Amino acid sequence: MIEYRYDTQLLIEGKNLSEDAINDYFNNNFKGDCLLAVGDDTLIKIHFHTNEPWKVLEYCASLGEIYDIVVEDMDRQARGLKG
Repeated sequence: MIEYRYDTQLLIEGKNLSEDAINDYFNNNFKGDCLLAVGDDTLIKIHFHTNEPWKVLEYCASLGEIYDIVVEDMDRQARGLKG
């Protein structure tokens, strides 16, 4: 059984973005694992496993424009189904 079902990935384009602030927010407000938040002050790549991807999308959209959004169901993938 997968603890955090949804592999959530996206890009955030904005101004004055901070990897450290985003990492801190995720760690303090979301349950999940495998966090990757890397980039610069105008573009950040997010990768995160969670059971509540909509919360991740909502937060990230508050920081700037989000795109290249992918939410894959890793439980379905583990069962050989399309994620």
